[in-house]
Amino acid sequence: MDLKNTSKINPLSTLVGSEYVKAGIALLFLVGVMFFAATGISHGEVNIMLVVAAMIGGYMAMNIGANDVANNVGPAVGAGALSLGGAIVIAVVFESAGALLAGGEVVSTVKKGIIDPASISDSETFVWLMMAALLAGAIWLNIATALGAPVSTTHSIVGGVMGAGIAASGFDIVNWGKMGAIAASWIISPVMGGLIAAAFLYLIKRTITYQEDMLEAAKKVVPVLSGLMAWAFSTYLILKGLKKIWKVDLIPALGIGGLVAIGIYFLVRPMISKAASSLQNDKASVNQLFTLPLIFSAALLSFAHGANDVANAVGPLAAINEVFASGDIAKKAAIPMWVMMVGALGIAIGLALYGPKLIRTVGSEITDLDKSRAFCVAMAAAITVIIASQLGLPVSSTHIAVGGIFGVGFLREYLKSNYQGMVNEIKHHQAGKPEAIAEFLRQFEDASPERKKAMLKEVKKKSNKAHMGKKERKRLKKEYKNELVKRSHFIKIAAAWVITVPASASMAGMLFFMIRGVMLP
Repeated sequence: MDLKNTSKINPLSTLVGSEYVKAGIALLFLVGVMFFAATGISHGEVNIMLVVAAMIGGYMAMNIGANDVANNVGPAVGAGALSLGGAIVIAVVFESAGALLAGGEVVSTVKKGIIDPASISDSETFVWLMMAALLAGAIWLNIATALGAPVSTTHSIVGGVMGAGIAASGFDIVNWGKMGAIAASWIISPVMGGLIAAAFLYLIKRTITYQEDMLEAAKKVVPVLSGLMAWAFSTYLILKGLKKIWKVDLIPALGIGGLVAIGIYFLVRPMISKAASSLQNDKASVNQLFTLPLIFSAALLSFAHGANDVANAVGPLAAINEVFASGDIAKKAAIPMWVMMVGALGIAIGLALYGPKLIRTVGSEITDLDKSRAFCVAMAAAITVIIASQLGLPVSSTHIAVGGIFGVGFLREYLKSNYQGMVNEIKHHQAGKPEAIAEFLRQFEDASPERKKAMLKEVKKKSNKAHMGKKERKRLKKEYKNELVKRSHFIKIAAAWVITVPASASMAGMLFFMIRGVMLP
């Protein structure tokens, strides 16, 4: 999809209409949460604080749907494997299923152990802290969505908890070691995602698209890649998506994933062979073979995200509910079904109303994604989380996915620049008529990487011209450089990542003092 033609991904105007209609639907959802919290869960007297907390939790959930879910389905939409409407339906169904079926029954009251709940003097202060953290995280996500910047939901709520915790009890309440690890993830997550995605793209190019008979190569390689994806995603789903209802260690998870991979390989191989027999020998045809794996990856990523990240919306709300139910501050809190429903419905509504903006950004505005490139991003998302979780490295699924997109974009820039350099070498050394040079370049373009090197070496050997100097190479490289990643988006997104924790922390601190001031007699 052309970066300049992003209008192909349009908002769901037929479903939700104008911005006023979207705002109205969102408001109706929050009003519904308010009435339910006031009447459906109260035992006699209405708990105003719990009602307000439920509404803030619903607001947070909508913002998670609007911002974070785009990373799971955006590449598939940008590559044309899914329509925007189809992607939203898949995301809504699987996000909700992940939250309700595998979201677990207990959640940590303080995400990532950023602060120690025992340091809070009383339960009332703890409730104010959680409300301020939740609201600050939601507001920051809302701002980031409006700016078109995909940011980490986890980092947003972590910053909120940190800022509100400092406002409530001073700087000593924060676990600065944990915060340092989270800060390190700003670099770890996108770099790991980018490198893995770029490695898979290079593998696909070397084994399929650089071959003279691409379809014959695809018949052999695509089933293997599909099996690898099945292995990665099965392991990812067992370790992350189902961890709250089924505890499995890495080795058994890899074993189960390996069995699934073998089954998928033998299932897919005849399907790929049959599909390839009716296609032409070009890159567009090869890309069609990655459509089904991309659809499955979008669904599984959404399921795992729903199982894990709904806690970012409902964790503080569950903590507040636990305080009012038991009167004590606990490190773990039970998640009532009504709390999980608020999170799941909020994410679904936020995605349907405001998700297209970030889906457009992730899917098509950073770099041009086709199906094979989007496949590499999906693989990076699953593999990076598996590796990082086993090494104990804190990573963000948002940063991994977007880092993967940057990785494939920058690799393409490098390869195109390198190819143009070889063409310049040929033009510099090749003698003969323009027609002969054009024919040689055509053969060069269709040749395999090994054949390209041999042809270039042969041309240089026959030529009497001096080799190009470093200055000449540098000038030509700069002249023919193709920027396939939008630098403005790269800078904007990187800046948003860096300021997420400080921004949400600052807002949370101010909101804590405001809430406390209102609630004190």
